[in-house]
This record gives sequence, C-alpha cells and structure tokens, in this order.
Amino acid sequence: MRRRDFIVLISGVAAFRPLAARAQQATMPLVGFLNSTSAASWRHLVESFRRGLGETGFIEGQNVAIEFRWAEGQYDRLPALADDLVRRRVAVIVATGGDASGRAAKAATATIPIVFTSGGDPVREGLVASFNRPGGNATGVNLLLTAIEGKRLELLREMVPTAALIAVLLNPANAAVGGQVNDVQAAARSAGQQLHILRASNDGEIDAAFAAAAELRVGALLVASDPFFNSRRERLAELASRYAIPAIYELREYAAAGGLMSYGINLAEAYRLVGVYTGRILKGDKPAELPVQQLTKFEFIINLKAAKALGIQVPPGLLTRADEVIE
Repeated sequence: MRRRDFIVLISGVAAFRPLAARAQQATMPLVGFLNSTSAASWRHLVESFRRGLGETGFIEGQNVAIEFRWAEGQYDRLPALADDLVRRRVAVIVATGGDASGRAAKAATATIPIVFTSGGDPVREGLVASFNRPGGNATGVNLLLTAIEGKRLELLREMVPTAALIAVLLNPANAAVGGQVNDVQAAARSAGQQLHILRASNDGEIDAAFAAAAELRVGALLVASDPFFNSRRERLAELASRYAIPAIYELREYAAAGGLMSYGINLAEAYRLVGVYTGRILKGDKPAELPVQQLTKFEFIINLKAAKALGIQVPPGLLTRADEVIE
C-alpha cells in the first residue's frame, strides 16, 4: 500500500469513530432526571440511582444516556425544566427532590413514563390513582417524610426535656407545608408543648430564621422535611451549632454533617429503588402496573460529638434506641 493511501485510510477511520460513537449514543434510551435541588448536594443520591439502573443492566454512557435538570432550590423552575425534557423526547422522566418535581413532570406529559420520589401522599397529589394500581404513566417510591414530623418532635423533647419553647423551621414553598404544620401542632398539643413556627425558602431567610430563634431563646429546633433544606444541610447544621440550638432533622446526612440527631428513611436506598424501576420501564414494564413502593424502615441517628459541643447528656434510653451513634 502506498504511503498516501495509508494516510487516507487512517484518516477515514479516525473520522468514522466519532460518527460511530455519536450514532451509538443516538440509539441509546435517554432518561431525563429532574430534581428540585442542585447537582452538588445530590451527588451521592445520583450514584445510588445509577447503582439501581446498573442492577437492571443499564450503565450510563454504555447503553443508556441521562439528561440532568436541576432547579437549584427554585421550585417554580420545575415546570419549564420538565417541558424541556419532554421536548428532548426522553424515554423516562425521573422526578425527584420532592413532590413538586413529580407534579411538574405529570403536568408536562401524560404519555412519557415517570418515576418519582414522593415525601407526602402521591394519591392526594394526583400522581397515581392508588399505591397498588398507579393506573397512569407514573409510579415511584413513597418516602413518608412529611408524615413523621410529630415523631421527630417527640424525640427532640426526649433529648431536650427542659425546652419550654421549640421552634419548627418550614419551607412555605413546599406544597406539603400544610400537612407538616398540622402534624407537628397535633403532636405539640398532645404533649402540652409550646411551638413557634419559622419559615424560610432561601439562604437569607434561613439565616434570619436562626437569628429569630436565638432572639426568642428557643430550647430546641425541628427542621421539617424539605428538599431545599436537604441541599443546605451543612449550612443548617453549622447555624444550629453557632447558635447552640439542639436540632433534629429528617435524614442521616444532617447528622453526618454535624447535626445533633435525625430520624427518617434511608434516602440512598430510595434512589436505588428509583433506578431499578427506571431500568424495568426501559425494558418494557408499564408504570401503571408497578406498585408505588413505600419505605417503612426509619433510622434514628445521634451525633455524640454534636451533643457534647451543646453540653447535652444524651438520655440512655435514646442511645439504646439509636440505629447509629456518630462519635
């Protein structure tokens, strides 16, 4: 073979490879991942989602592609982001980071399969007809996060029995806020506990809420379930430490970030299950026939280092009931 012909042949192969790679990517199913928070704060959960996909045989970049859309804590951006994924003709929309993502996806399409995470009641939210028979284009995992605020208040009172006034931090932009208020107020009335409601939906309001709590000299703080708060867990734990306010949160990630205690489900496991359902749908299963999964195992985590910094002697009864103690 002449040298010039050889160079032409090699150049042709080099030019073909990117085209082949693009062609292969174009034939992959495309999954749209919609989330109300940020990529940085949700990185470990995305990895859990990928792990679930992998259990069904789908590996990102090999036989499936993923388009991510992050609302950065601005829930009103979700409808436009969902519409964009529909225009991209994704095969499945994974709607995570709170019920607002599921509602946005459901409003954007009645045909593209949706796999959601729901902290409230997906039936009441209009995402599915029922848990066992979703009946439409959506199914997912129910986290039961917003229904246990009363239990968190009970644990907080046990940790800080001298707290005459307990503050509750809520996000008014969360559609579940009404149910959260009802749940925690019912628990407070039953226990004869005085509450003060604080509200925050952005960073500035979070700072102001903690300053207000300190001025009111609250004895403890309950940070309600909310995806935006989850994305600010390090900041919330740091503020609680700075103002010396004992606080309880919904997820282990808060306690790992320096928070005093948490009570809730294993969110990483929920995202793994979302990945499994997404893979099953890519293989042909119908959302209408996949029951909404419910996580019923709750984890109680205590951070002893945080307790010591706050000058709290953790009651022995709480220590024995903790699923994990961070020292």
